[in-house]
Amino acid sequence: MNLLRLSINLLRRDWRAGEWRVLLIALMLAVGSISTVGLFADRVRIALQQEASSLLGADLRLASTRPLPPAYRAAALQRGLHVVETATFLSMVTTTQKNLLAEIQAVEEGYPLRGKILIDDGSGTGARTLSSPSPQPSPVKGEGGNSGEGSIGSSIPARGTLWADSRLMRRMGLHLGDEVGIGALRLRLAAHVVRDVDQSVGFFSFAPRVLLNAADLPASGLVQEGSRISYRLLVAGDAVQVAGLRAWLQERLGVGERLEDVRDARPEIRNSLERAEHYLGLAALTAVVLAGVALALAARHFITRHLDTCAMMRCMGAAQAQVLRIFLYQFLLLGACAVVLGCLLGYASQAVLVQSIESMRESALPPPGWMPLWQAAASGMALLLGFAFLPLWQLKSVSALRVIRRELGAPEARTGMMYASGASVLCGLFLWQAGSLKLGLTVLLGLFGGVLLFGLLAWLAVRALAVLSLPARRYALVNLARHGRSNAVQIVALSLGGMALLLLTFVRADLLENWRTRLPPDAPNRFIVNIQPDQRAALQDFFVRQQLPAPKLFPMVRGRLIAINQHTVSGDDYTDHRSRELVEREFNLSWSDRLPVGNELVQGAWWDREQKQLSIEEGIADRLNIRVGDTLTYEAAGARFSAKVANLRKVQWDSMRVNFFVVAAPGMLENFPASYITSFYLPPDKAAVGDALLKAFPGLLLIDTEAMLAQVRHTMDQIAQAVSAVFLFTLLSGLAVLYAALLATQDERLHQAAILRTLGADSHYLRRLHLTEFAVLGALSGLFAAAGAAVLGWVLAYQVLQIPYHPGVMLWLAGLGGGIVTVTLAGWLVTRRVTQVPPLHLDFLH
Repeated sequence: MNLLRLSINLLRRDWRAGEWRVLLIALMLAVGSISTVGLFADRVRIALQQEASSLLGADLRLASTRPLPPAYRAAALQRGLHVVETATFLSMVTTTQKNLLAEIQAVEEGYPLRGKILIDDGSGTGARTLSSPSPQPSPVKGEGGNSGEGSIGSSIPARGTLWADSRLMRRMGLHLGDEVGIGALRLRLAAHVVRDVDQSVGFFSFAPRVLLNAADLPASGLVQEGSRISYRLLVAGDAVQVAGLRAWLQERLGVGERLEDVRDARPEIRNSLERAEHYLGLAALTAVVLAGVALALAARHFITRHLDTCAMMRCMGAAQAQVLRIFLYQFLLLGACAVVLGCLLGYASQAVLVQSIESMRESALPPPGWMPLWQAAASGMALLLGFAFLPLWQLKSVSALRVIRRELGAPEARTGMMYASGASVLCGLFLWQAGSLKLGLTVLLGLFGGVLLFGLLAWLAVRALAVLSLPARRYALVNLARHGRSNAVQIVALSLGGMALLLLTFVRADLLENWRTRLPPDAPNRFIVNIQPDQRAALQDFFVRQQLPAPKLFPMVRGRLIAINQHTVSGDDYTDHRSRELVEREFNLSWSDRLPVGNELVQGAWWDREQKQLSIEEGIADRLNIRVGDTLTYEAAGARFSAKVANLRKVQWDSMRVNFFVVAAPGMLENFPASYITSFYLPPDKAAVGDALLKAFPGLLLIDTEAMLAQVRHTMDQIAQAVSAVFLFTLLSGLAVLYAALLATQDERLHQAAILRTLGADSHYLRRLHLTEFAVLGALSGLFAAAGAAVLGWVLAYQVLQIPYHPGVMLWLAGLGGGIVTVTLAGWLVTRRVTQVPPLHLDFLH
């Protein structure tokens, strides 16, 4: 008979008998979890990147101090990308009574390409949002359409008008409809810009901002030879085409030209995006592990229940290879079915998920692509073969004697090879799903070490309880010890499921709350630059008079790196554009006798007072290939100095405090010309203090970072909601583990119950026996789940979110109590019929 046809017939028979239930559910949930995490994480990752891209107003921005070659724009258009150009410069805005230095930005029709401009034009309808259509649907709210605002031209000021931000209107006492002058132009103030996009990447946007139509710019008379104007080419569209354009432009950049995307922007935004990607990647890893455990338990259950079938086939003359192929065909057919169902489940689940979260629903996330589904399907088949092929190999060796000797179990298997097979599949999937080699290896090694440790502790605990138990419960605990190895595996499997539950509830809530507290409501939202030494005391007195806490002032010296270990450095020494830019520009150097707040030493030690030493931020050190012990030479104010690198620091850029790439030891920079910088929190009800500060100290630069701060908070909220949702599907895998772990021992309990009922045990005795066993299993698995959740929470806190984390007592109480209740209840539901069915029927069911 054709083996494939026989496999299909056997599969159909086992399907009706429910034999494939556990394996199908486990594999379907495995693929469903992986596809859900993959689809959702991919959509959220794009959305977060595009959300942060609203800071630039585009996916890619090319900036230059000279007019950009027309070939750049033509190359972008040839790739089907949407393009606009802007020109930005500083100029005086004048009225009949006042004048003020402002940042003027002339924009073309179609601006902005990403994000929204929120304006109030005095129409009585309040602030309204303007956006321009992109060439394709965009995953950020309001992009990919005008949200009902009409044509492209509605997104920029009309000819003869301008839009101004609140700082300019407040400082000049302007109202909508007033006429202001910019160069030779006389323009009417048509709208108040409530929220803008395309902010500067650095802290250069210190002046109030004005938007005007690029068609009005030539008439201003301000564009002349030698004018200090920043020309920008904004590009948005398909991510692949944008990446191709970036690579093309990278090879042709001239002097003064630089490319910027969101990852070249402020470190605050970049860090939030990187942490979001790592957190979502770790959620996918957890789902993969739990799915693999559930699948391994289900495969073991299936093999045990088909030993008799294999023995009958051998009696009827089937060769070992034929038996293997029959069951391999069944597994592959079931795997294909489960993969399809799992992908459909994942697709539907992520769609429901997006619709159930208000911020995600309003953000108009992009439709999911096919790649996460292919990855999920490949992962599912890899899990199936990795955990089921070697157990299938056992079936071909089942002895025909089992037909008359039921005590013969499965043939001896090479347990080490079975574990190695599953571990190798998990390793491959880990490194694939993590997106970060460091993150994947860290979690993978920690997981394997934890599983081995928990397995050993579970085996020792079960045996110890059997010795120390009270006589009333002795049999239940001795029975657990008798099958110590299998119960240890079951405890570890239940622990992984419980860990997912605890991660979803207690640990996730604690981590996200701690992360949010890194950016408290009173985080600094103003920077003051260019404070002169003789102004320090007066500035401190000003804050006291305004009833605001006096901020700490930090010294700052401008210097340029010219040599590393006596080797002169230049931009030509580096292929990376960002590295070249760092070498060619001046740094802000500072000095301090102690480690700055929010900084952490990652290598080296703090100052040795007897030497000239420097402390370098680890990111810039990595870019410029600087190591501890290197000698750096800087040029500041026409003089040079050299010092050794004493340590590398990790800086919390998203703290919004004053931070420096380079900090010197005391006694090195005090004789160089220095100014001071500080940051402080200005409450909304004291916004006028900023104007008073500039009137009292006209030479200071007051930088308003409130918009950037709001963007960081919004990104963090989006990440928090995304993480909460993704871990819901990790929970599904945890429940699959729980279900598979309990069903894996069901047949053994049925057989044991038949023997006890034959020997006179009543239903109450069996119920107490089972409940005691499940309570012990639940208690041990709950404790191990709490320990695993605490360790994984620590990894998330320190390696991903970079925040302190201390698990509370409730985590352990919930793990212990929840493990006992959940496992006992689930076990009773699975085995409750055992106490109600006669012994003969129990043996028949087995």
